[in-house]
Amino acid sequence: MSSLAQLLDIPSKSLILLIGPPGSGKSTFCHEAVIRNIEMSPVIYVTTESAPSKVAESMAKKGLGVTLPHPIRFVDAFHETVGLSTTDRPDTVKASSEDLTSLGIAISKLRERATEKFLLVFDSLTSPYLMSGSGILRFMKMSLLRLSAEGNSVLAVLDEGCSTEKDLVGMMSTADGIVEIELMNGSKTFKVIKHPKVEPTKIEVPMTWSPEIPYHIDAETLAQHVAMSVGMTAGTPLRTEVGDYVNLFWPNFARWCGMLWDPKRFPTMTYNSNKRSKEPLEVLQRVPRIKRGLIKLLMPKNFSKVKDVKKLMSQGGPTFERDRFMIMEYLEDASKTNEHYLRVRESVTCWGFENVGATLHLGTLGMWAGLLMILEKEDRDWNLVETKCIGLGDPYCEVKAVPREIDELKDSLEAIDNTIMERIHHRLMDGLMGFILRGEPLWKERPRLGNEISLHCLGHIMVLPAMASDRYRMAMRLGGAMGGKRVGEHLMDAGMREDEAVKRILNFLEYCKVGKVTMGETLRMVQNCESFMAKAEEPSCHFTTGFLNGFFSAVKNLHVKETKCIAMGDPYCEWEFR
Repeated sequence: MSSLAQLLDIPSKSLILLIGPPGSGKSTFCHEAVIRNIEMSPVIYVTTESAPSKVAESMAKKGLGVTLPHPIRFVDAFHETVGLSTTDRPDTVKASSEDLTSLGIAISKLRERATEKFLLVFDSLTSPYLMSGSGILRFMKMSLLRLSAEGNSVLAVLDEGCSTEKDLVGMMSTADGIVEIELMNGSKTFKVIKHPKVEPTKIEVPMTWSPEIPYHIDAETLAQHVAMSVGMTAGTPLRTEVGDYVNLFWPNFARWCGMLWDPKRFPTMTYNSNKRSKEPLEVLQRVPRIKRGLIKLLMPKNFSKVKDVKKLMSQGGPTFERDRFMIMEYLEDASKTNEHYLRVRESVTCWGFENVGATLHLGTLGMWAGLLMILEKEDRDWNLVETKCIGLGDPYCEVKAVPREIDELKDSLEAIDNTIMERIHHRLMDGLMGFILRGEPLWKERPRLGNEISLHCLGHIMVLPAMASDRYRMAMRLGGAMGGKRVGEHLMDAGMREDEAVKRILNFLEYCKVGKVTMGETLRMVQNCESFMAKAEEPSCHFTTGFLNGFFSAVKNLHVKETKCIAMGDPYCEWEFR
């Protein structure tokens, strides 16, 4: 009977393609393969979505010793792609996921150091594919397949659902072996489609890991963020240079670029991080003692009854409108005990995406669930799901809230497929190109709320989830790089000069009130909305840095590195060119 150990022995003269959903354990499989094969051959490890140091740390936790029989060398195609600085390592060559040529050259440099046949692990093809599309097919044939033909072993992984069906067929036909990971009912199965050494079969293995994304928000960091949010209500702008509102296009563009990297889990990450945020509690702790005591006294034991939720929504509705998040109406007639319905109009996450084919509030509803759980005196698990959405062609959005799990919530959070994703990105790019090239309105104006949202609202879309989840930060960084690259390529294809393209994109950032931008030998941004209400020990402009890096690489063949950040206590954010 075939076993997982047989799959971990990557055959020589073979290219094995491992396909599975995000979070299914593909990288873990790669790490186990390295540990199993390092006794027999050197390893070249290409990492596109993580730092080499983290890969090495993960393998060490799985049992990889300090003294190795053969060396492990890395191609770091992560840091340069997203504009992060990194310490030079003698065992590492740098490359960029957006440049397949640089990836090929980096692998060749390490290949020259190898004195014997080696194992090449490519973790993963998803980032280069999303950057270069079908160009990855030629790369696989010219680089990976050639290496395997020379007698080396090659293992490459790919996220399920990230490619078109045509490109997936092309990648699968290139490979000598295909293994798919299937997750179902708490079990994990490796389905062998074809393999040089293993007959087609299914190998079920124990679930020794959880697909759940780990979340953690530093209490002090969150307290600072909330304190600044509360300060917005005093009427004095916190961002004295650009004001406390941002064009809704920017967080939506960031959100949908991030979705490209993990469409099945990105909405769930947003939902859970917002739901688990203790923000309402932090807010209450900053209200004067008498007022705070009165608020708690007025709160009911639970929010089962219609009259109590109606009262809560009558108080909370104006807050959503003040933040220009949405217009919310409690549907008293449709609601009943422990089942409440709300109607939403002009929502920031749905506006402009009519009839795209999916519900669009997605993870942002977690904020409401968290609010109910904090304010309610009973310990109950509240959840919300959209029952109507303008993304489905409805005239407005409607939301159901219940103090229990909702069966359809998981399907709602994982409803976005490639067709819907491209439809949304096409609409975003049309708006952006129309604005930059022809001076047209960037986005359709909301009749009542206009096209700006508060920093507080933006925080729930971009900042708080990034504080809570390393996976979310990675998606925002890589999503930003891809989005910036697409914008730069569109402007170059339109025949725009390089300097003019840079000028217009910086004007676009200021128009959206992302921050106040100046450019000389470096690019400097004062009061960047992404890091303005954050506190961190490392640069926290995850999407902004990725976007700038992707844009400048496409337009000027330059990369950027963030060297100063407001979140670290610097007076502004600054990027150096490389």
